[in-house]
Amino acid sequence: MKYYEDMVVGTVTHSPRAYKVTREEVIDFASKYDPQPFHLDDEAAANTFFGRLSASGWHTAAMTMRLMVEGMQDKEPTAGLGSPGIDELKWHKPVYPGDELRVETTLVSKRRMKSRPDMGLTKSQQKVFNQDDELVLSMIGNGLIRVRDPEADTE
Repeated sequence: MKYYEDMVVGTVTHSPRAYKVTREEVIDFASKYDPQPFHLDDEAAANTFFGRLSASGWHTAAMTMRLMVEGMQDKEPTAGLGSPGIDELKWHKPVYPGDELRVETTLVSKRRMKSRPDMGLTKSQQKVFNQDDELVLSMIGNGLIRVRDPEADTE
């Protein structure tokens, strides 16, 4: 198990695989959570900035989360305790059916929580790229990680 003490600022990790976006899931997600015409209908999408059917940005964020979790569990499970939120989320380019997404994560900072000595707070930057190495999404996420030894006084 990978604990707070094991995490090194500056470490870069990559999703263990690429995620292929399908037309069916773009429409399914949009119909449930973001039912805008350019996420549901080819003809409606053709007359927009997107030019064709595109994934919801929220769907892109959900696919990113899937890849991040797979990455955390790929080699050594992390003693994760959830997340208090995201500081920044940007959609840089549309994601289309057929795109293949991958995630690059950089640990930006970490600190022990004064109010909860059994937890550490991490800040990571995620960058999501498509098959052409174009940046499609970026975000700064916060994570809560279990401390191996809450009684220890070291970072």
